Amino acid sequence: MVLVLKKGASKKQIEALEKKIKGKKGIDIIKYCGSVKLKKDALTIQKDLRDEWK
Repeated sequence: MVLVLKKGASKKQIEALEKKIKGKKGIDIIKYCGSVKLKKDALTIQKDLRDEWK
């Protein structure tokens, strides 16, 4: 999260920016857990991809 403050900003403007950022919610990533079905083990896939360079 980044909050950009301009030089000479008043306290009210800064508080308004903080409220704007705090009001945003993140993405619920838990609902995507287990949604990808793999035919191979993930470690095997990773090793195969790394070995492509040889």
